[in-house]
Amino acid sequence: MAVDLEQVLRSAAALLTRKSTATMDEVARAAGISRATLHRHFAGRDALVKALEELGIAECEAALDAARTDDGPAADAVRRLVREIEPAAALLAFLYTENQLFEGEEQNAGWARIDAGLTDLFRRGQESGEFRIDLTPAWLTEALYGLLGAGAWAVAAGRVARNDFNHMIVELLLGGALRRE
Repeated sequence: MAVDLEQVLRSAAALLTRKSTATMDEVARAAGISRATLHRHFAGRDALVKALEELGIAECEAALDAARTDDGPAADAVRRLVREIEPAAALLAFLYTENQLFEGEEQNAGWARIDAGLTDLFRRGQESGEFRIDLTPAWLTEALYGLLGAGAWAVAAGRVARNDFNHMIVELLLGGALRRE
């Protein structure tokens, strides 16, 4: 029987976003495969996390493309982006806590591409007069990551309704980022 690696990764992501300390045994059970099968594809937790990182990067890049961040007002592009990235927010929240992904020279170049796309969006909003100029585009990018993670955790814990996710993130981010006359 062939193993659907995407299904395994999505099952692992779903579990690890709820329980970041889950063991490889728990991940295998969640994916409906044996531990041996899981280890044939991912030698250990680090390999699994690296594969989840690739999935997260792919989903972020797809969200950036689908949001058409170069089209129209920057604030509208941020709204579209949050809507597009919401399905991956819990995975991103998990990855955001995996420090080994962001340390050293081995950092995946995909994160730099995503950071550049987001930074360009916020810079465009500043240049058009939509966003405050006293907050750097890099800080607005980090704030968006933080809000996405916090929103995903709040939804998972039942403190926030899933239907409110987009509104709350966009309103808090843009309410603090919009230029005031």
